[in-house]
Amino acid sequence: MSVKEFKLEVSKREGSGKKAIKEIRREGGIPGIYYSHNSKASIPFTIKKTEIHEAKKSGANIFNISVGNEKKNVIFKSVQYHPVTDEILHIDLYGVRMDEVITVKATIQLVGDAEGVKSDGGILNVPTSEIEIQCLPGDIPSAIEVDISNLKLGDSLQVAEINLDEKYKLMSSPEAVLASVTHAMREVEPVETEEGDDVFMDGDATEESSDNTNSGDASQGE
Repeated sequence: MSVKEFKLEVSKREGSGKKAIKEIRREGGIPGIYYSHNSKASIPFTIKKTEIHEAKKSGANIFNISVGNEKKNVIFKSVQYHPVTDEILHIDLYGVRMDEVITVKATIQLVGDAEGVKSDGGILNVPTSEIEIQCLPGDIPSAIEVDISNLKLGDSLQVAEINLDEKYKLMSSPEAVLASVTHAMREVEPVETEEGDDVFMDGDATEESSDNTNSGDASQGE
């Protein structure tokens, strides 16, 4: 399988500080930092927003940049988003060697309709949408599909149950839950008693107002 790559046009960033960062963003750029697998040094850079959008549309996981007139293979190590607008604020690129394994986060794509939801009216809970794996840069998956069709009411799917290809090594906790099907929450409605107090009815359980309950442990010394 050929590795899909995409060339990124980045510019070395000279300015630093909040004022310089604001100017970059005002001009349609995104600030970032380049890190190398074999060096502790980092290089600040700027990349255009349009370049990022094209890179995301390409479907590539390996990207090419030029650092000091030398071609480097990089991956997106981390991306910082604005909490409200979801706009990209900052990017970390990590230089990799194609023959050395790296640790990355892989997206989990749930497929199928859980039986417990479809037939029993349960609720599907998804605590996490990604797992951590080790693999060669060229083997980074765009997503790992996990079938949840057989999940019944009360069932849960753990990370250990994912059928990973041999080229991937699981780094996340095997006990971590990817998905579960639970009972839907029942709405509790108050029922007015003859005394005018509200009693909350939920199945066979009845919870009365504490104002009408005399505690047997009350002090009798008065």
